[in-house]
Amino acid sequence: MVPFLDLSAGYQELKTELDAAYRRVMDSSWFILGREVEAFEKEFARFCGVEHCIGVGNGLDALSLIVRALDIGPGDEVIVPSNTFIATWLAVTHAGATPVPVEPDPSTHNIDPARIAEAITPRTKAIMPVHLYGQSADMEPILALARERGLKVIEDAAQAQGARYHGRLAGSLGCAAAFSFYPGKNLGAFGDAGCVVTNDGALAKRVRELSNYGSSQKYHHDALGFNTRLDELQAAFLRVKLERCDEWNERRRAIAAHYMTRLKGADLILPNVLDGAVPVWHLFVVRVQQRELVAKFLAERGIATQIHYPIPPSRSGAYASMDFSAGSMPIAEALSREVLSLPMGPHMTIKAVDEVCDALLAALEGHG
Repeated sequence: MVPFLDLSAGYQELKTELDAAYRRVMDSSWFILGREVEAFEKEFARFCGVEHCIGVGNGLDALSLIVRALDIGPGDEVIVPSNTFIATWLAVTHAGATPVPVEPDPSTHNIDPARIAEAITPRTKAIMPVHLYGQSADMEPILALARERGLKVIEDAAQAQGARYHGRLAGSLGCAAAFSFYPGKNLGAFGDAGCVVTNDGALAKRVRELSNYGSSQKYHHDALGFNTRLDELQAAFLRVKLERCDEWNERRRAIAAHYMTRLKGADLILPNVLDGAVPVWHLFVVRVQQRELVAKFLAERGIATQIHYPIPPSRSGAYASMDFSAGSMPIAEALSREVLSLPMGPHMTIKAVDEVCDALLAALEGHG
């Protein structure tokens, strides 16, 4: 069996440190907004090369809080990728604003900077690129366009802890960034968790208040806030795993390099790495024809795969009221029919990669 991602192996490698973190929190009897959260926020801000980090309940809340902290709401528009997990769109919609989708670059699956300008209207307030699969979007042209048009750039960095773009870390490129620490992420908690990072002190203060019932002082509520906070136990676990994040990302890069070597020339489309980008390979996504047959062939040989993502937001029931017709986002729709995520994780062995590649090549020969 080759699992898609072996989470148990991560716990076993760090068992002593994680168990000590658990005991530290339990012995303290402090479970909300304590020393572990404060320490993690400082450590993760330093990891991202930014001034501020605010721990929150999950990645969607992180995105939503940024949008609201920027006073984006009804009547406003935010540029989003057509090819992304639906949380990117939901953060905009939940604030009362309208997501305006832009198609991806077919070679990277990330938002195509060349298509953004034509989607901007007088109502546009921000651009929200996603660093999909752990590779940064092409940020230089996006940032230049945003400066020219007076727009904010919000990074959806949920899949990109430690990714670099021309030497800069994901999360340090826009006005603010949202991270998810869902268990399967490169830096994953043991439950839901997320954070906002930024160099803007005023924005950080606003996000922190909104995340804590709209309060900066207990029982003083100056905004219509929310209850979405990173808890002490998850922060303690994340502190342990943060120390290994760069090392585990390097392991992922070695696995991706072996995939690229073994699958070169096969009847599929391999990932393309943008010039100046250093991905962290949260996912290793290929494009294949007859995907369902190929995935079934692999599953019968004990190899787990996933699809990220089978339904573009524009075709989901949640956005039926926006009346996107079939074929209106042809690139995103084509990707949704062809993408296949192969097993990837820091505890995957080269032997397991070879098993995946052997089976995949056999599947392509039989179903090409």
